Amino acid sequence: MPTLRLALCQVNPTVGDIAGNADVVRSWTRKAADAGAQLVLFPEMMLTGYPVEDLVFRRSFVAASKAALHRLAADLAADGLGELPVLVGYLDADGPPQVSGDAQPGKGARNAAALLHRGAIVATYFKHHLPNYGVFDEDRYFVSGNTLTVVRIGGVDVALTICEDLWQAGGPFAVARQAGVGLVLNINGSPYELNKDDIRLPLVRRRAGEAGATVAYVNMVGGQDELVFDGDSMIVNAEGTLLARAPQFVEHLLVHDVDLPPAKEPVDGDEELADGMRVVRTKVSDILPAPTGDVAVGGIIEPVADEAEVWQALVLGLRDYVNKNRFPSVVLGLSGGIDSAVSAAIAVDALGPDRVVGVSLPSQHSSEHSRADAEDLAKRTGLDYRIQPIQPMVDAYLANMSLAGVAVENLQARVRGVVLMALSNQEGPLVLTTGNKSELAVGYSTLYGDSVGGYNPVKDVWKTLIWRLAKWRNADAEHRGETSPIPESSIGKAPSAELSPGQLDSDTLPDYDVLDPILIGYVDGDLGRDGLIASGHDPEIVDKVLRMVDTAEYKRRQSAPGTKISHKAFGRDRRLPITNRWREHG
Repeated sequence: MPTLRLALCQVNPTVGDIAGNADVVRSWTRKAADAGAQLVLFPEMMLTGYPVEDLVFRRSFVAASKAALHRLAADLAADGLGELPVLVGYLDADGPPQVSGDAQPGKGARNAAALLHRGAIVATYFKHHLPNYGVFDEDRYFVSGNTLTVVRIGGVDVALTICEDLWQAGGPFAVARQAGVGLVLNINGSPYELNKDDIRLPLVRRRAGEAGATVAYVNMVGGQDELVFDGDSMIVNAEGTLLARAPQFVEHLLVHDVDLPPAKEPVDGDEELADGMRVVRTKVSDILPAPTGDVAVGGIIEPVADEAEVWQALVLGLRDYVNKNRFPSVVLGLSGGIDSAVSAAIAVDALGPDRVVGVSLPSQHSSEHSRADAEDLAKRTGLDYRIQPIQPMVDAYLANMSLAGVAVENLQARVRGVVLMALSNQEGPLVLTTGNKSELAVGYSTLYGDSVGGYNPVKDVWKTLIWRLAKWRNADAEHRGETSPIPESSIGKAPSAELSPGQLDSDTLPDYDVLDPILIGYVDGDLGRDGLIASGHDPEIVDKVLRMVDTAEYKRRQSAPGTKISHKAFGRDRRLPITNRWREHG
C-alpha cells in the first residue's frame, strides 16, 4: 500500500497581495520539503486571498492571478522544489466577468485550484458547489465547474475539490467514489463561527465515507474585514478515523504520513459520471522518492472551551484588521465598564500594550469608581493611558444651545467621539468602538458618539457572553501566573452609560439575562413574536424588545465593521431593509 507524506499549509494570505501570497507559498513549500513532504496543499484562493468580492470583476485582477500562478510554478522549480507537487487555490476565468453585458453562458470567473509540478501547471480544478448563503455570494461571482480532476501522484489517484464541495452531499465526493480515488484534497476558506469546529469533523467523516477515500482538509487562518478564518485543518481516513488535526487561529504546518490504496488503470482519459460531472485524469508520477527519517505524525489538537475559542477569534480578527490595513495602533475610550475593558484586553492581546491607547473621558456624571476602574485596567494591561475630561467641552456647547434630557446625554457621547477621532487624526491610531451585539440589536447607542470608530472587536458578542469572556480571560491569566487584565469591579458592577445621574442600562432595557435570549431567538434564530412567546418569554417584554430592534436598523447600517463569531452577524449575515413596515411585535 503506497504511503504519501502530506503537508497541509494552514497559512494567512492577504486579499489582493498576490506577490506576497506567492512568497508565502514558496517559503512554506520549503518548510514542507524540509519535512520530507511528497504533496503540499494550500488554502482556497491562496494567491489572491479570500473572499475577493467585487475584485473578481476587474479583468486586470484576474489576469494578475493567472500570471502569478505561472510565475509561481517557475519560481518553485527555480527554488529546487519543482519535483514536489503543490496544490494552490487561485482566481481563474474562461470568459469575461459576469457583470459585463457580454457574459457568455457557462463562462466567467472561476474559483480554482491548480497543481504545480516541475515548473508547470499540470492540472486545474474549478469549484463545483458555489455557496450562496450567509456571508457567501459565490453565485454572484463565479461559474460552477462540472469536471472532477483526478491526478495520479506516487501511484495514488487523488481528487481535487474546494471548500463548499465538502459541505454538500453528492457532486465531487460522490463522483470521487465512482472514479475510485484513494485521496480527496479539499482546500478551504471556511470562516469561523462559534462551535463550527464541532461540525467540521463529523462533516469530513461523512464525505470520507461518501467518497470511500481519505480526505485532507486544509483551511486558511487569519482575519479579512469582518471574517476570521480559524484553520482547524485535518486528515480523516475512509473509515472516518481522525488521523491528524491542526490547532485553531495560528499558522501551522501539518505533516502526516497517510497509507493509501494503489491506483487502478486507466491512467488517462475522460469519463462521464454522476451529477453530470466528467472525470479528467492526469498522471503526475507513479513513484515518488520515499520520505526520509521517522514516520511523520501530525498529531491531534483537541478543541478548546468556547470562551477560549471566541477570545482567540476576536484577537486574531482585530490584529489582522489593524496590521493588514497598516494602522500603527488603536485608541478607545475607557469608561471603566465591562465592554470597554474587554475590548481593551482584546486589543492588548492582539497588538501589545505599546500599540493601544486608552482614554478616560469623564464628565460630571462619571463616578469615581468608573474612573478608578479605567485606571486599574490600564495598570493591569500596561496600555498607554490618558485622561481627557469632556465637561468643559460639553458646557461650551450648552452655553450656545438650549438642550435638555436625552439630547444632553447624547451630546456627551458625541463629544467623546470627537475627542477620539481627533486623536486618530492627530496621531494615526484606528478608533475602536466597543458596543456589544445586544446594544447594537436594540439601538442602545448614540450615532456619532459611542458608536464612532473604524472597527468594533465585540460587535458580534452578546452582553452575557462579554461577561463570560471577561471571567475566562482573568481565570486564564491567573492559571498562567499572570496579572488578570480586567478589574473585578468592572465585571461585577451594574452596566451604565453614566450620561445622567444614577443612570443604569436596566432603566431602559430588560436585564441582559432576560434580554439576550429574546435577541438570540429573534436575530440569530429568526423566531417571530409567536415563536418567542411559545418559548416562554413574557409577551410585553417581547413586544418592547422587538420594537427596539426593528426601529434600530438605520443605526446598525452605519455601524463599524467587527469580527464575526456567530452564524448571524449584523451586516454580513442579517440583511433587512431600513424602510420596512412589517412588524412582528404588538
